[in-house]
Amino acid sequence: MTLAEKVGQMTQAERGAVDADQQQITDLALGSVLSGGGSTPTPNTPEAWADMVDGYQSRALATRLHIPLLYGIDSVHGDNNLVGATIFPHNVGLGATRDPGLVADVEHITATETRATGPQWVFAPCVCVTRDERWGRTYESFGEDPKLVQQMETAIDGFQGDGSKDLDNRDRVLATAKHYAGDGDTTYGTSTNGTYKIDQGVTITDWQHFAQTDLAPYVTAVQQHDVGSIMPSYSSVQWTDRAGSTPVKMTANKELLTDVLKQKIGFDGFLISDWEAIHQLPGDYATQVRTAVNAGIDMFMEPNSAPQFEQTLLGEVQAGRVPMSRINDAVSRILKSKFELGLFEHPYTDRTNIGTVGSAQHRAVARQAVAESQVLLKNSDKALPLKPSQKIYVAGVNANDLGNQAGGWTVTWQGQSGNTSFPGTTILQGIQQAAKNVTYSADASAPTAGADVGVVVIGETPYAEGVGDVGNGHTLNISAADRANIDKVCGAIKTCVVLDVAGRPQIVTDELSKMDAFVMSWLPGSEGAGVADVLFGTKPFTGKLSVTWPRSEDQEPINVGDRNYQPLFPYGYGLTTHR
Repeated sequence: MTLAEKVGQMTQAERGAVDADQQQITDLALGSVLSGGGSTPTPNTPEAWADMVDGYQSRALATRLHIPLLYGIDSVHGDNNLVGATIFPHNVGLGATRDPGLVADVEHITATETRATGPQWVFAPCVCVTRDERWGRTYESFGEDPKLVQQMETAIDGFQGDGSKDLDNRDRVLATAKHYAGDGDTTYGTSTNGTYKIDQGVTITDWQHFAQTDLAPYVTAVQQHDVGSIMPSYSSVQWTDRAGSTPVKMTANKELLTDVLKQKIGFDGFLISDWEAIHQLPGDYATQVRTAVNAGIDMFMEPNSAPQFEQTLLGEVQAGRVPMSRINDAVSRILKSKFELGLFEHPYTDRTNIGTVGSAQHRAVARQAVAESQVLLKNSDKALPLKPSQKIYVAGVNANDLGNQAGGWTVTWQGQSGNTSFPGTTILQGIQQAAKNVTYSADASAPTAGADVGVVVIGETPYAEGVGDVGNGHTLNISAADRANIDKVCGAIKTCVVLDVAGRPQIVTDELSKMDAFVMSWLPGSEGAGVADVLFGTKPFTGKLSVTWPRSEDQEPINVGDRNYQPLFPYGYGLTTHR
């Protein structure tokens, strides 16, 4: 391979930057293309996705060496960019199931739907350990205890199958453990990215805590699950047990990327930088490129600047500032994954499973995941399970809003409220399927007379990443509208059940006494009927909190094992019911 061909393999462009002029894929010898959140073909159908990826692939195969393209996508709770895909609960809900086998099944379905429609590589799972619920990515974490996160890394097996042996199967994809390491454990107020408060901030820590909390899931991902790629975090680390330590961005941290991850832990896959992550490093662009490559980054997500990146890296190697050995190591890691995925033999999409996208069988597993994720936090006088014969009054916008139910990373990056962007079943529809006499009023303005039970659905609207940080337009407190609905319905109807549809705990301390039952529903995704399954006792409540539930917003960060640990509900709490 020429140096230019090697540099091409290390480069990843966004589809939006190459779609209008696909000759760039050939001319730049691109190693990879990605879809960012909401970056989709038109129409957004399984066939259009496969056609798009295959079209790009034909351009890659027109290069001198015919090296196939690797296509990456954020399949973080199902193939969530694709309209019609099965949308599963976000990781925080999957963590509440305490069911590693189910999590493997969920990601196997995600892999099947993703690979059948073109992409062979997913930027998932997030194996971060969330330590502060003010973080806008809390729902992407399986929980606050590294042991729980490690337990749920069966997700990697769901994606990849048995290590690298199954990667060339039509129902497997290359997984990415992210974000290495310390996101979720950053200190509130340390972010320097725009209006973000905690996302992309600084993990201020000593080595022992870092190793036990933040690093531990990656040891498991590499040594037990043979994860194929790892994405370093936007966040920085600052050591409290090293004199004069200042924050170092993970993308520039040679000690943690090369010395610890690749050499000590034994990671033999490749490192992919996050979206324009190197642009956050100090210095001019050439310095940023040089620093990141020499730190150990193998492939560069440079969505809109692939030509500039290639030119710059070529110059750095030719000037002797990046050793050829580093380039060869990076390219061999990338090519190894392409061989293991079987792309040299079968570069184009195997569409055998394209008809399974959003199938009844796949949705049944999603519905089971929803049911197992529901956490029953209060149940006075056996308010739950409900009876199908009862007259049920349902209130709250989130009872009948698929977009709110799915949260961020759904069709678009931030997600969106409403019922128009993807198919599914709302919680209200699930209740209506289970009971004959149901009244719905979003704002609780309809008369409540005659109702046996009130069900109030409260919660959040969609957000992703630092946009969702508390203090960046968000709060853990429930909205005035939700409070009003609780007051009205619980004040008027004898038995009152409240469901919280949100990506993290919300502050309900003052409202708790007004409810007979309280359920954390998380962000269940497309199958709201799974919530109704446990409400009506078709399935039992078995979920346990994957994060600690605070009494007030200023109690954050609060985590199991803290010295003065007095939460509203402790980590691992969850009542059980019988069928």
